[in-house]
Amino acid sequence: MASGGGNNRNGTHRNSLKGTTTTSTASTDKPLSVNSNPSKPAFKNKSSPLTGASSGLRKSSPGSLGGGAAKDDAGVPGRVRVAVRLRPRNAEESVADADFADCVELQPELKRLKLRKNNWDTDTYEFDEVLTEFASQKRVYEVVAKPVVEGVLDGYNGTIMAYGQTGTGKTYTLGRLGEEDTANRGIMVRAMEDILAEVSPEIDSVLVSYLQLYMESLQDLLDPTNDNISIVEEPKSGDVSLPGATLVEIRDQQSFLELLRLGEAHRHAANTKLNTESSRSHALLMVHVKRTVKGREPAHSSDNGNSTSMARSLRPPLVRKGKLVVVDLAGSERIDKSGSDGHTREEAKSINLSLSALGKCINALAENSAHVPVRDSKLTRLLRDSFGGTARTSLVITVGPSPRHRGETASTIMFGQRAMKVENMLKLKEEFDYKSLARRLDIQLDKLIMEHERKQKAFEVEIERITAEAQNRISEAERNYADAVEKERLKYQKDYMESIKKLEEKWMMNQQNQGNERKMVHIAEEVAEVKKLLSKETSLRKAAEEEVDNLKSQLAQLKMSEALANSEILKLQKMVEDEVCQKEKLEGEISMLQSQLLHLSFEADETRKRLDRGGPGKVPGGLDSPVSQVRSQLKDSGNGEKASVAKLFEQVGLQKILSLLEAEDADVRIHAVKVVANLAAEETNQQKIVEAGGLKSLLMLLGSSEDETIHRVAAGAIANLAMNEKNQELIMSQGGISLLSTTASHAKDPQTLRMVAGAIANLCGNDKLQTKLRGEGGIKALLEIVKCGHPDVLAQVARGIANFAKCESRASTQGSKTGRSLLIEDGALPWIVQNANSDASPIRRHTELALCHLAQHEVNAKDMISEGALWELVRISQDCPREDIRTLAHRTLASSPDFIAGLKRLRIDY
Repeated sequence: MASGGGNNRNGTHRNSLKGTTTTSTASTDKPLSVNSNPSKPAFKNKSSPLTGASSGLRKSSPGSLGGGAAKDDAGVPGRVRVAVRLRPRNAEESVADADFADCVELQPELKRLKLRKNNWDTDTYEFDEVLTEFASQKRVYEVVAKPVVEGVLDGYNGTIMAYGQTGTGKTYTLGRLGEEDTANRGIMVRAMEDILAEVSPEIDSVLVSYLQLYMESLQDLLDPTNDNISIVEEPKSGDVSLPGATLVEIRDQQSFLELLRLGEAHRHAANTKLNTESSRSHALLMVHVKRTVKGREPAHSSDNGNSTSMARSLRPPLVRKGKLVVVDLAGSERIDKSGSDGHTREEAKSINLSLSALGKCINALAENSAHVPVRDSKLTRLLRDSFGGTARTSLVITVGPSPRHRGETASTIMFGQRAMKVENMLKLKEEFDYKSLARRLDIQLDKLIMEHERKQKAFEVEIERITAEAQNRISEAERNYADAVEKERLKYQKDYMESIKKLEEKWMMNQQNQGNERKMVHIAEEVAEVKKLLSKETSLRKAAEEEVDNLKSQLAQLKMSEALANSEILKLQKMVEDEVCQKEKLEGEISMLQSQLLHLSFEADETRKRLDRGGPGKVPGGLDSPVSQVRSQLKDSGNGEKASVAKLFEQVGLQKILSLLEAEDADVRIHAVKVVANLAAEETNQQKIVEAGGLKSLLMLLGSSEDETIHRVAAGAIANLAMNEKNQELIMSQGGISLLSTTASHAKDPQTLRMVAGAIANLCGNDKLQTKLRGEGGIKALLEIVKCGHPDVLAQVARGIANFAKCESRASTQGSKTGRSLLIEDGALPWIVQNANSDASPIRRHTELALCHLAQHEVNAKDMISEGALWELVRISQDCPREDIRTLAHRTLASSPDFIAGLKRLRIDY
């Protein structure tokens, strides 16, 4: 909107605003001086319920309208924060109202606004922030919009909205582009600057839609031909989506400014007496931010790798999605003041009707009305998440100083006061990016394949090197051996020839001296000596030949060793190939098992959500446990889940599923316990689970795990198994009651308490375990669980008490028990009497039955009369819808002397 007498679409607020845009501290906001009657106090605290909230806001940072992620700084979770901004006088008002004081006086240091009723009386209102006419655009953004933008970046939805009379500066506050002076930039431009500064263009995304609601027709400002966009509401979550709207991805600030210029050019506007360019439609800027959480994405495994880093790499990155909605409402106007006629009059009627519908919704939310008329207008349907929904909402109301428009100013102020009473429930929207995980796993798989191929190639090269080296050594040994043999042979041959030559010479000499007999004898001796030498040489030659043969045999052995080494190498290569195939097969089985676990976990969560939506009014009658309700829901959900569970059961095997309960990865344990819980819902699987050690593993999980989800699902599975009498004794013998009691004392989720109470209730129905169950604190655990207050939890507690009372009644009738009821000794009777007439039929039915069983034995009568149970028994005998319980109560009252005496003493005609 534009201020009166000036073009505020892309124009100026006023010169006074330009002069103060460079300062953004709270000290710049100076209150206007308005003379009031000091003799009559003018402060009327019309918003007393919010006084504490506003004072709490002043204790924190003066530049913040929002608090933490899930709790604002005043301690009220998600309350709508409201700021008021005063427009300075324009040229027309400076002339027409020159003799009159402003109708509004601001006290920014006290965060108060005074509205002058007349010359002597004023009304005072408190807001979360009070912005004077001197407040800069930067100051307005920091206190109104910046906390909401930060919440959107953290994964929360946020809404920033401007409301006020036409011409009071709404469009200036929100949509000013600041082309002439960057200090005059509005909330839209500054919000996008902060968003683009925080997101990463590589992994994050920012998508923008720009729409207008004109004459109850939702139109696309980026595509004028798309002038009838439908509004779709999700039936489960209630979220509003616009499937036909144009979504533009924003990469830089310049493209966003061009988008705003395009949208503003297509927006409807008209010239009225109050505003030269009055907006005739409500504008909505929707910014969808998808942001990957830094610091929580698991790192890739290193080159050498290990099992721990590999397990961390299977975790997908965490993505947070937030939606920012900036709403520039068309200004409310009176026909007589704006001078609208013809088509402009019809536009004004449509604007006023939609604003009126918005005001009715805020009134209903502020008064906690059971019915909020959100369907009376498309505007209220689009803003259902902003008021009473899950978004953090900041509202800036704009007012003018002119006393001529005091009525419109008062209406705007009261709208803001009612909006401050609206509370939203902020919800974080985050999810896992499985596509990114798949891409990362593909890259990691490629790395592993390349590494394996590199090592395989290196191994083959090493084998070839060793083989070549062995062959070279063998060849060298053969050459050395042949050379040595040849040298020995030549040496012996040379020696032999020399000896023969010497003998011949000596023989010739001896022939010449035949006459000398002695010489002949001597020669004969020498010949004999030579013969000895020849025989010795012959033996040496034989020894050499034997050594040659030995060397040949050693060479043959070396060749055989080489052949054996080659066969061993071939075996090792085959073993390596088998190990690679086995590794690939195991990786395939692991990925299939993980996908099946994720699928079954998703199906189990969907089934639990369907059960949770059933509500306390749909609990079946009798003493059936919540596990039987889960079983019936699983049967009704069709053959799809059964087929998937059965298929996993057959393919993987129960032992492998149970082994995953002890996995180091918490996510794997959660998925595994959900699968076991689904299997335990079928009676045919329960005995197999117990025999395979599944019951022991579930009890160990209750004692060792700190995860609430594991506690809830494990308790549900134990409740399933506790339907069998034999399993009940096993649960008690393994300390199941103590573990269930400890789990209940630490649990905060009502669904976890409901499952624990259901398991204990099943154990309460066993006659043999009464004393042991009470001794290990089973009854006291049930009485501690009732502090939760949830109807479904109370129904399971009542069922357990009724089962226990029934078993006690049966034991007393058979003569195996005497004395007062253990329930009365543990202090359960006051709670039973208090809930005997509960509005929830399951709680009432079980507590009525418990009272009737306790009253069957005379020893309990005095305690029951003193606790007021006699009145409830009379009511049950007369008003109980179930005939068997009514008959049992009547028979008990008529047969007990103490009850008959009590009726007479209390003068009850029965």
